[in-house]
Amino acid sequence: MKHLMLVLFAIASMPAVAALKVFATVPEWGALAREIGGDQVQVFTATTALQDAHHVDARPSLIARARSADLLIATGAELEVGWLPVVQRESGNPRIQSGQAGYFEAAGAVRMLEVPTRLDRADGDVHAAGNPHIQTDPRNFLAVGEGLAARMAQLDPANASAYRSGYAAFADRWRAQIKCWEVQAAPLKGVAVVSQHKAWAYLYDWLGLREVAALEPKPGVEPSLAHLALVRDQAATSRPRMVIRAAYNSARPSEWFAKEAKVPAVVLPFTVGAPEAADLTALFETTVQRLLKGL
Repeated sequence: MKHLMLVLFAIASMPAVAALKVFATVPEWGALAREIGGDQVQVFTATTALQDAHHVDARPSLIARARSADLLIATGAELEVGWLPVVQRESGNPRIQSGQAGYFEAAGAVRMLEVPTRLDRADGDVHAAGNPHIQTDPRNFLAVGEGLAARMAQLDPANASAYRSGYAAFADRWRAQIKCWEVQAAPLKGVAVVSQHKAWAYLYDWLGLREVAALEPKPGVEPSLAHLALVRDQAATSRPRMVIRAAYNSARPSEWFAKEAKVPAVVLPFTVGAPEAADLTALFETTVQRLLKGL
């Protein structure tokens, strides 16, 4: 009897197994899933803040993780088109295939920007559905989070109320934080900036920044020194106040431009997990403060 009681106590003391296994392609959606699901979810993130999510190897370790996932959260809009279909196919997991309930695309919940009027691979890394970097505008997390919470509730009805309340708490806090960030960022409205990669359309739309040039000759193509010199000369009349790159980008182009144009080079975290961006709140607090410091 004593032995049985010890066994039962040990079982009762074991941590509860997460009800929903989530495979997130990028850190921002993994962080959002944790905000909504809390202890009810077990989240694996396939990439880090120092990786370009366009270019990822479909490693066996990713395929193994996808094999047991209940929910796959992707950005969509062709961000992961070079590797995610391989992971889905090789996983053999019917739950997370495109079109199934266990596959969720964040881009489907928001208004897309920079939708191309023509499609030509000669133009570089162009996405047919528009710019996929929707995570640079905090307002998008409200729409994505609402859809994600509903999908999580659909997949795990036993914890549906937890997902709904998790999203509601996040949304209330998030709306208040957005208002604070917008007040702090007011001096940035109308400021001219140069981007290393065209990754910031949603951030600029949110804060009213003006992109007057991009260092890459085509999206995803590393600029030569001759091209950087051309951008410097062409952008001079617009008088940009800073040049912006993501933490995962090579520093060389923006540092060269900053020196030549005599403007600050501002490094933004881009997603959760970059320096000073441990979670979603820190991601945008750091972004706003670094932009203001660039002034």
